[in-house]
Amino acid sequence: MVINLFSWIKRLFKKKKAKIGIYGPPNSGKTTLANRIVRDWSGDAMGPVSHILHETRRARRREDITIETNGTTVTLDIIDTPGLATRIDFHEFMAYGLGEEEAKRRAREATEGVIEAVKWLDDLDGVILVMDSTEDPFTQVNVTVIGNMEARNLPLVIAANKIDMQKASPARIRGAFPQHPTVPISALEGVNIDQLYKEIAKRFG
Repeated sequence: MVINLFSWIKRLFKKKKAKIGIYGPPNSGKTTLANRIVRDWSGDAMGPVSHILHETRRARRREDITIETNGTTVTLDIIDTPGLATRIDFHEFMAYGLGEEEAKRRAREATEGVIEAVKWLDDLDGVILVMDSTEDPFTQVNVTVIGNMEARNLPLVIAANKIDMQKASPARIRGAFPQHPTVPISALEGVNIDQLYKEIAKRFG
């Protein structure tokens, strides 16, 4: 009886854990944000970043990242997903100076990555959707992704990234998708990242 009571108390106070996907268009700053979160709470990093589109072409997972903020503790498995796109053309890669064979390989892998990212949606507890706040938020990718997440009833936090840039307008993103919490951040500079951690704990804890 004492052992059973102890087990019940242990389960009651066990840290909450959620499997969270980081989604968004290519070059919106998904891996930069993943690196920021993982580095802040474990001292490690998630993966390489690049100015070339679709640098992340396979989902990466980092388990047991514990965030403590505002009196709340939440433990996450973070999945950094490939950039979502409705069309991937190998000529886009050639514009960055890649040869045709390498460009075609990357385009093929990026297409497979999009399919993998969509499949991951069925195995998540929530999503951080990263948008570039210097760009128009009303894109086919953003609207389609949010529609998919809403259809699955996935808790969603929008990270309006790149507010360190002059053309940034996180208010445009908030106005475009007022039904979801939006946190303006700079994943690169760490600006307002604590506010994002509070929202993550609130939504996914």
